[in-house]
Amino acid sequence: MTGWIGIALGDVTGIGPEVALKAVAAEAKKDDLRYLFIGDKDILDGLNRKLSLDLPLKRFSGTAADGRFSVVTPAGSSTPKKLVAGASSAARASIACLREGAGRCLRGELDALVTAPVNKESIIRAGHKDFVGQTEFLSDLAGAKRTAMMLLGHDDKDRWLRVALATIHIAIKSVPRRLTAARITLAIELAAQSCRDLGLSRARIAIAGLNPHAGEGGKFGDEEIKVIAPAIRSAKKRGFDVVGPLSGDTVFYYALRGDFDVVVAMYHDQGLAPLKAVAFDSGVNWTLGLPFIRTSPDHGTAYDIAGKGIANPSSMIAAIRLAKQLAKNR
Repeated sequence: MTGWIGIALGDVTGIGPEVALKAVAAEAKKDDLRYLFIGDKDILDGLNRKLSLDLPLKRFSGTAADGRFSVVTPAGSSTPKKLVAGASSAARASIACLREGAGRCLRGELDALVTAPVNKESIIRAGHKDFVGQTEFLSDLAGAKRTAMMLLGHDDKDRWLRVALATIHIAIKSVPRRLTAARITLAIELAAQSCRDLGLSRARIAIAGLNPHAGEGGKFGDEEIKVIAPAIRSAKKRGFDVVGPLSGDTVFYYALRGDFDVVVAMYHDQGLAPLKAVAFDSGVNWTLGLPFIRTSPDHGTAYDIAGKGIANPSSMIAAIRLAKQLAKNR
């Protein structure tokens, strides 16, 4: 595979630039791809020297230019040299980088986009009051109405856990009201497509219940009876290999041992807590349903260790590897 992988640097007062540089330095030895860092070049140049990575970074001058490692600094993404953690200028720059990366993907200039962590609170404080998360932001930019978040990773025995979410960044109290058969159906459809995109031999999907013990026949809530089970029956009629609703306290165990290829979880922490228990350092966030490939490390900005040179790039490496795999398969 030859092509371009874009990497948006995220919040530059966090560990995004550091893990991006470390990950590319490690991965570039294994491929012939070209990497476009999207963000403040001065910050990257300084980190490149500080970390002694010696990547030959060049200012981006077009896809036909020489060199494998380029940097584009979008308008509005340059930042002052000294910034406090979560500075508004860094938050606004992270948004500019997301816009730039998505735009280049939509124009066909990049084969995939990997996004470093941003800080939602900082972005909202900087004036983007409606910002919910990168998944939603990129979906809006792409005009994609049918997207979902998937998190995936493996343990030290190379056993994979893949989790698609029926609802994502909403309060727990809002989940029963926002959880609909349409949302569950969409997650099933996109989960099945993800298995094909990954080149898996099957697409066996487990659907988690919302309530303890999947509602215990209606004793602990009726969402399983009124919403989840009808969506499952409908999906089966359409030929999807789905099972459920299954109790949330056991379904991930069965998925990890290989009984299922994907679990559809009903809300954010139901799916992400077990995923992070299995693959805390190497989990990957993948936005399903976008017209371009987008992955991200499954961690935050880690302001407490930013600038110390000790950030673990494992999750960013995994995000880049997944992006490369998907681009090759596509």
